[in-house]
Amino acid sequence: MTILVPYVPTPIPVVYKMLELAGASSDDVLYDLGCGDGRIPIIAARDFGVKRAYCVEIRSDLARQAAENARKQGVSDKVIVVNEDMFRVKLTDATIVTLFLLTSVNDALATKLTSELKYGTRIVSHEFRITKWRPLVYATINDGRVSHNIYLYIIGWSETSNTILRARNHGSM
Repeated sequence: MTILVPYVPTPIPVVYKMLELAGASSDDVLYDLGCGDGRIPIIAARDFGVKRAYCVEIRSDLARQAAENARKQGVSDKVIVVNEDMFRVKLTDATIVTLFLLTSVNDALATKLTSELKYGTRIVSHEFRITKWRPLVYATINDGRVSHNIYLYIIGWSETSNTILRARNHGSM
């Protein structure tokens, strides 16, 4: 299933907020689906120390740009660029997935995310919801020009059981 989404870069303050909400750390493997120029995986590797960060980008020009940006930022050993359709990439080792896609694409990805991701995996979406899921956290950040919505979902979390939330607050996630 190939779906093209317009490329609109995530503002840098939004990138930081997304990674903060996800609790990105050296224990994490991040996948950015539709990574564009690679800014989210690069910042995750450079400033949050994630173990590995995957840029998944279907457009070859953007994939090349992401690889070059990772090289320039000195994180090409941690940032892997995958020039592929996000629906074909296996996400089983992800602990964080970041999205800046359309609501329709997020909804189309929901089944894949549910079936491939482990319990406790964090999904952070900039601007667009996954409509059948309820976010654990909803945040708004102003980048100096406009406000942006950020949604945090956790695989396995539900309103009836906030076990993951309790575990995360006690550092055992």
